Amino acid sequence: SLSGAEGNADKGREIFSTKSMGNCVSCHAVSALPDVPFQGEVGPMLDGVGGYRSAEELRGIVANAKMTFEGTVMPAFYKTSGFIRPGNGYTGKAAEGPIDPILSAQDVEDVVAFLMTLQD
Repeated sequence: SLSGAEGNADKGREIFSTKSMGNCVSCHAVSALPDVPFQGEVGPMLDGVGGYRSAEELRGIVANAKMTFEGTVMPAFYKTSGFIRPGNGYTGKAAEGPIDPILSAQDVEDVVAFLMTLQD
């Protein structure tokens, strides 16, 4: 666990399906979310993902998919270092200091908990 706490599947569902949070649904479709419109087709459909991936695998993919799938367009939701700051070369306005990850450690655990409920 990134946070040391168990994930909350209900909160993970909210993060997964809310555009202003994880925004996972913009690229992935899940049949278990019929009430969520405009599901994506860029990434794989995630029906049954909890049955063929472990929580550890899912955690790694959500945290930084590029470590598992080289060349993926999926963002690293919990990347905390190693950023390239091209802004200085183009605008001189690159962000200074640490950059917060897209999702917190607990958010990642919540999304993993939700994905683990997708067994069929």
